[in-house]
Amino acid sequence: MNIAQVAKQFGLTAATLRYYERVGLIPPVKRKNSGIRDYDEEDIKWIEFIKCMRNAGLSIEALIEYTTLFTEGDRTVEARKNILADERQRLIEKRKEIEKTIKRLDTKIKDYDGKLRENEAKLKSRPKTESLHGSVEQRR
Repeated sequence: MNIAQVAKQFGLTAATLRYYERVGLIPPVKRKNSGIRDYDEEDIKWIEFIKCMRNAGLSIEALIEYTTLFTEGDRTVEARKNILADERQRLIEKRKEIEKTIKRLDTKIKDYDGKLRENEAKLKSRPKTESLHGSVEQRR
């Protein structure tokens, strides 16, 4: 597959795929005699993995380290596992912050609803001849 086909398949840009290759997120892609990248099944698996991990929130730096260690073989299994565990913990902390922010927003929304209802009640209690701009007589 060429870079345009792979980009379309994964919803990425060709520039993103070239970047992933340049920084070592995916191994160097084989090229045709003409120099055009020719993605094979193994390359596609790497891109799927990287995209999945990026969507999960893993940092580029962690993924570069992970893929570098992967290419070094089985002796790096524990180090790779530690990278994933560290990133998991970072995401748990991020989720806690998001939950805290959501609670804060919920409180503000409730406060807003309360003030809105209070203001609406004040409007309803005005005599019908009054409006937001004063009474009918005052507007003439």
